[in-house]
Amino acid sequence: MTTLRALAGAALVLGVFGVAMAKLPAAPPLTDAQKVAAEEKKAKDAAAAESAKQQQARAEDRVAARYLAEQKAKGNNITPQMGPAVAAATATPAAAPGKAGATPAKAPEAAAPAKK
Repeated sequence: MTTLRALAGAALVLGVFGVAMAKLPAAPPLTDAQKVAAEEKKAKDAAAAESAKQQQARAEDRVAARYLAEQKAKGNNITPQMGPAVAAATATPAAAPGKAGATPAKAPEAAAPAKK
């Protein structure tokens, strides 16, 4: 009996919500000023996300350096193990354009043998 009441209540809520959404008018198109503001907000959010990502990486580096220093002080010799994502990112310095002495990375199709 309780399950039937719960199902009836859920159906009533979904029905009322559907009717309410059907009566809402479509959003008006954005003006040029609103489009510019949206682009600026998008760029600002991207910059904030990149800043947060860099701060997180610096914090992780500080924690790792502190841990290694503590272990070294205790006399434990630890060699840091890098994950596949970090190893791949550090193994290709040519990915950053404009660096002096950097060699261009090989194209993936040139490295793989051709299939017939």
